[in-house]
Amino acid sequence: MAETRGRGGELSLLEQDREPGTERSSSAAPSRTVPEWRKELYDWLKTLVIAFAVVMALHYFVFNLSTVEGHSMEPTLTDDEWLFVNKFVYLAGEPKLGDIVILTEPNATGKKRKFLVKRVVGLPGDRIEIYNQRLYRNGELMDEPYTDSLIEDSSYGPEVIGEGHYFVMGDNRRSRASMDSRSFRAVPANLIRGRADFILWPYKEIRAL
Repeated sequence: MAETRGRGGELSLLEQDREPGTERSSSAAPSRTVPEWRKELYDWLKTLVIAFAVVMALHYFVFNLSTVEGHSMEPTLTDDEWLFVNKFVYLAGEPKLGDIVILTEPNATGKKRKFLVKRVVGLPGDRIEIYNQRLYRNGELMDEPYTDSLIEDSSYGPEVIGEGHYFVMGDNRRSRASMDSRSFRAVPANLIRGRADFILWPYKEIRAL
């Protein structure tokens, strides 16, 4: 049951406490008005704060822009290209064979730690081996149209990739061109930050990956 008696009671008491002959003021105290420019400034600041929060949330959870440094992913990617990195895709799923991924450099600490861009060539449970300058997955020769040379470094494996780990390599297979899972082994999923989906710059190279 709604109650309104409290307000009425207070008003009655106030009326009773007023001394006889006392008249109520004919005009209320003047109210302070907020200048129009302050209202506009407040609205602008509120909009900027909300926009900044949205952009930071998108940047942290959904996407990122990354610049290619070096030649380890040639001929697919070249130095100074800008990549659109999809970070959300691995919140809802797992890396797939052939994905170009951004990962935190394994076995590095402090300020020297950097991000690498590589291609996933081995999934958990796969048997990876390199011999005769070619890559084999589960005993079968990998079809790699994204490369333009044989693997010039030494043979590797065989190695069975552990659960939750991924074997990554650069597309540049020339000697010592790429630091990848051949040197730091298969990488755990928590080091993979996102998937490179597009080249955004230079404009002549814009395309999906």
